Amino acid sequence: MSNWELQSCCNHSQTTFLVTIGVYTVVIFLLWRTFVLTPFKLITVFLHEASHAVACKLTCGHVEGIKVHADEGGVTQTRGGIYWVILPAGYLGSSFWGMVLILASTDLLSARIAAGCFLAALVVVLFYAKNWTLRGLCIGFIIFIALVWLLQERTTVRILRYVILFIGVMNSLFSVYDIYDDLISRRVNSSDAEKFAEICPCPCNGVGWGFIWGMISFIFLGASVYVGLVILS
Repeated sequence: MSNWELQSCCNHSQTTFLVTIGVYTVVIFLLWRTFVLTPFKLITVFLHEASHAVACKLTCGHVEGIKVHADEGGVTQTRGGIYWVILPAGYLGSSFWGMVLILASTDLLSARIAAGCFLAALVVVLFYAKNWTLRGLCIGFIIFIALVWLLQERTTVRILRYVILFIGVMNSLFSVYDIYDDLISRRVNSSDAEKFAEICPCPCNGVGWGFIWGMISFIFLGASVYVGLVILS
């Protein structure tokens, strides 16, 4: 039975989970503007654009192509679908996938499943990629995840769960930062939130929608840590 009240927290697994997330957070902030994190930032942009594509497909639209640029920008070209579902799916989708990866890291089996799904998504996106930055990113991470998985299964280097957790934490933090940077601190007129404000009947401008989406992203991050502790209790 799940311990939702988190009584007698924290055991060894819970402590390791919290400490690892804390260490990852500190390392990410220290290395934020270095080239070391660039591939992981780009993979967050990839998940952002992939979320647009998934929302388009789920609402019966057509994905014409996806691009991820070296400057951490990206675009998903769609036709049809429900526009007010597709627009917020990028920011909220990347936050959601960050939560999923954090929770998947709590168990080796779920980490394997997450790694397999991640590899499959990278392969699928290769067929929609419209520039070599995205193609190179997909190929690079396919090789990276495959090597980590091979080390997990064939050697004593058991790091698959920690790599999945790092990608999840990185994705969650970057998606929150991206919402703040694009939608609140420097209002980008062509942002998803500004476009959403144009079609949404609510009297809320792009900054307002950015704030709402940012709060939802924080909820995803907090929920991932809380549910992860429950799973490990």
